[in-house]
Amino acid sequence: MRRLLGIFGLLSLLYGCGSAGYLPYAPHALDPNQISSLVNEASASSGAPAGLVRAVLMAESSGNPSAVSIAGAQGLMQLMPGTAANCGIANAFDATENVQCGSAYLKALLDRYHGNATLAVAAYNAGPGAVDRYHGVPPYAETRAYVTRVITAYRSY
Repeated sequence: MRRLLGIFGLLSLLYGCGSAGYLPYAPHALDPNQISSLVNEASASSGAPAGLVRAVLMAESSGNPSAVSIAGAQGLMQLMPGTAANCGIANAFDATENVQCGSAYLKALLDRYHGNATLAVAAYNAGPGAVDRYHGVPPYAETRAYVTRVITAYRSY
């Protein structure tokens, strides 16, 4: 089992996408127009900035609706099963529901951190408990790299 997890870890490094890396089960990501449509609808519904939703989505799954992380996060926004359940989602691989839930969660984090996108993105990756415990971006290399990647992409959108 440990060897198998090591192989998955190596594959996730090679693919290098989601917050914890993912193994792609679908060969094709959604096309940019489909992603834009999903992001714009979710943004309008949740109030989260469309550019930030898109940046998180692309950092998490590279637009692959079938992405699954080593930690078990699923779909475009890499929802953990508990987060998906809190949104009432039966199928975390449903692209529309996944982006709606991820966008709503991102908006809740933005509200929690008074509009601070850096802290919200750090909490999306490491959890709000870690951000609260460290009173800022946690000192985890993965989270710091993720925050830099997402905020840079957000600024470009």
